[in-house]
Amino acid sequence: MFKGAFLGNYALVFFIGFLFAFLVTPLVEKIAFKIGAVDVPTERKIHAQPVPRLGGVAIYVSLLLAFGVALLWYQKFTPEMWGILIGGSVMLLVGVIDDLRDLSPGVKLVGQIIASSILIAFGMRIEFIGNPMGKQLIVLGPLAIPVTLFWMLTLINTINFIDGLDGLAAGVSSIAAVTLFFSALSTGQNIVAFLAIALAGSAIGFLFHNFNPARIFMGDSGSMFLGFMLGVITLQGVMKSVVVLSLLVPLMIMGVPIFDAALAILRRLRHDKPLSQADRGHIHHQLLHHGFTHRQTVLIIYVWCILLSAGAALSFASTRQKAMLKLVIISGLALLSYYLARRLGVFEQWRKKKE
Repeated sequence: MFKGAFLGNYALVFFIGFLFAFLVTPLVEKIAFKIGAVDVPTERKIHAQPVPRLGGVAIYVSLLLAFGVALLWYQKFTPEMWGILIGGSVMLLVGVIDDLRDLSPGVKLVGQIIASSILIAFGMRIEFIGNPMGKQLIVLGPLAIPVTLFWMLTLINTINFIDGLDGLAAGVSSIAAVTLFFSALSTGQNIVAFLAIALAGSAIGFLFHNFNPARIFMGDSGSMFLGFMLGVITLQGVMKSVVVLSLLVPLMIMGVPIFDAALAILRRLRHDKPLSQADRGHIHHQLLHHGFTHRQTVLIIYVWCILLSAGAALSFASTRQKAMLKLVIISGLALLSYYLARRLGVFEQWRKKKE
């Protein structure tokens, strides 16, 4: 379906992002130690020793380099690219400051809104979506800006929420980016495909230093930046491919972190706790509680994400696919996810009565 030489360009962009992230992360690790950007163990934390953060900086510079090479090939730097560059830089900066100073949740939210608003100001928004059961367009009109802002904040915070174990957020983001790459490639959105594969390469290169036992954490600079970029890719790619894809496809690709974030919100509302208050009720905490090791827990969530991403890939594999088949695939994966969640005890913490 795709020409070998053309795919070679994508492979090179992936390799550039991967190699640069792999090489620059140890340098960022040393800098983080020197400037005091260190995650100190607490009662809620899993790790026992201080670990440097700021890993998001390594991912950021690697992505810029890899995607910059792709833009040089295409020589196509649109106004939207400026929005991505400036908005992403603002998001990284907010994360770096938080890694150094521990910003309040309210200040971080303002930073997320500013970064997302920059994208919107440069013309990136969800102006229409596809009907999950057909090819009709749903035009958002005046709702385009608030829906886009909500979508961006959702993606940013879902990755931030799931960043609780070594390698978890980086791995989940990599799986999502690879799936989005094939989605963009199948619909002829080359620039989006380059951005997705550059992000995947950068995240995987960092993952070699971040997998258990992690030598460095990505910090909020990494989790918020990854969430921001995944949001950008869905805005540029999946969300605009209304003829082929439905709104449910990006939700499937990001299904596990979104599911975890939704449970966290419900759990905190049920216990009358602030939504920004961290707890040990996340999916990964529940798996650890049931006796799985750190690595087993991360790998279980990887497999879960791969299953959902494979289902998403099947749903946009053919423009001639019937809506009923899409519904069967989506429903089957939803039921499978619910079964896995129950078997793994994910709902137990949420069900506990308020003390």
